[in-house]
Amino acid sequence: MSKLTLAQASIIVDAALAEARLLQLQPICVAVLDAGGHVLAIKRDERASLLRPQIANGKAASVLGMGFGGRELARRAALMPVFFNALSDLAGGNMVPVPGGVLIRDAGGEVIGAVGISGDSSDNDERCALAGLLAAKLVADCGISE
Repeated sequence: MSKLTLAQASIIVDAALAEARLLQLQPICVAVLDAGGHVLAIKRDERASLLRPQIANGKAASVLGMGFGGRELARRAALMPVFFNALSDLAGGNMVPVPGGVLIRDAGGEVIGAVGISGDSSDNDERCALAGLLAAKLVADCGISE
């Protein structure tokens, strides 16, 4: 299994922030976690609101903890709200089951980390995450069932 590096995490964060600026989105915050759930990099636009780092971290931790992307988390949360409320309690409130949380996989399909973004709509947050992962030449898993 490969390991997510600080250099890769920095590329993800900077490219995601650049994408948000290019698209003229609301100010975002980007958190990148390694496979163990530890923060490798986090940056927020200086105009981003107060709770954005916690939300971005929660999106990344949610997908990492459950093993599938934010879109699948959102789908399951809609079907099983009581279960996801319990999960949120178990996770100390660090469960944000919406798009904008994306698993990071290596070329072999192994999970090596996660990125979470908060600041604009969940769809736009996810779009910025995808731009960051593309720039870092990593594989994104948004949880979209084919």
